[in-house]
Amino acid sequence: MSNDIQDLKQPLAKANAGLDSVHVFAPATVANVVCGFDVLGFAVNEPGDEVVMRRTNKPGISISKITGDNGRLPMDPAKNTVSVSVEHYLKSVGRLDVGVDIELHKKMPIGSGLGSSSASTVAGLYAIKTLLGDDSNPAKLLPFAMKGEELACGHGHADNVAPALFGGFVLIRSYEPLDVVRLPHPKDLWCAIVFPDVDVPTREARQIIRNKINMKDAVTQWGNIAGLVSGLFMQDIDLIGRSMQDVLVEPVRSMLIPDFYEMRKMAMDLGAVSFGISGSGPSVFAFTRDEQTARLITGKLKQHLNSIKIGANTYVSTINDAGPRVIG
Repeated sequence: MSNDIQDLKQPLAKANAGLDSVHVFAPATVANVVCGFDVLGFAVNEPGDEVVMRRTNKPGISISKITGDNGRLPMDPAKNTVSVSVEHYLKSVGRLDVGVDIELHKKMPIGSGLGSSSASTVAGLYAIKTLLGDDSNPAKLLPFAMKGEELACGHGHADNVAPALFGGFVLIRSYEPLDVVRLPHPKDLWCAIVFPDVDVPTREARQIIRNKINMKDAVTQWGNIAGLVSGLFMQDIDLIGRSMQDVLVEPVRSMLIPDFYEMRKMAMDLGAVSFGISGSGPSVFAFTRDEQTARLITGKLKQHLNSIKIGANTYVSTINDAGPRVIG
């Protein structure tokens, strides 16, 4: 896949697929997957964001509507992650003559730790690619999606945008040069997600992480990452669970999430295979062997959060192997 992740060298032909508009969904994602900070992530079936993109007669990008954001996202195309990433794509394919209008419909919470900005950005990039009839490998959209992430949180990491774009479970083996590997996974692995209604900005969550670690912790973390990847390839859910331990990031970020360790104990007692923070939080997730256990966990954790006066949204999903798709 890494050979396909590069800027397009030739201008995209001005012929197109004859589309005047397109409606695209892109999924939420769980990044880090406990032990794989900035290098592991997977996509889920819900929630996700939607973009409606229409051709216009005037070259350039406009944003006519944003819903579901409570007024938090910029309408200025120079400041919005979707329009900025689309502009980078249009420059790369030599199509600055194109005019498009964007509607962004947020179907997932902002600042949830579920890759909200990534879902929006990937939906926009998949929409413009589809609108122009570009049948090149979708992997070529990844650098543009990372530009959107850089604008959103100050760091162009790929552990949300890559699974949102490719679907499934992904490993970012290297950032320079960019090398993304799609990993297999057990098809009967379920994910229970709980989003507590508390604010944990991604920038703040990154700033509190240690810049230096000791060798003992590094060795422990390397072993867990290798164990998780091995468990995915071997379809060994027990090994996956044993390997999902984090001695580097979770001990610090967990302090930003109310009752994190209480929720982890509850989830594990209810039959979870593993439990951890989704991305930078505050969302938490658990892997389970079946849907029933996943729904039991989300229900009990939501009940617990409500008991301490914290609202919560919950989601239950298998791993989404499809990535973005045209809808409507």
